[in-house]
Amino acid sequence: MNDIRCTQCGVVGLEPGFVEDSGQGARGFARWVEGALQRGPLGGARLMGRPRWQIDAFRCPNCAHLELFAGQRS
Repeated sequence: MNDIRCTQCGVVGLEPGFVEDSGQGARGFARWVEGALQRGPLGGARLMGRPRWQIDAFRCPNCAHLELFAGQRS
């Protein structure tokens, strides 16, 4: 059990998990990208040279609120 506190109801001990990305060509997990969204010529997000971070998700067992953290560079 962890000591992360839910910002909605105050319960301590959130359930760890991840946010799945199931879009076409996806890696299977979502990432946080630094800076505002910039689109390339074909409409996709420009990612070249931009720092990306793994998203760690935690779910509150009491109220189902999700807390997301970008704590590890991917």
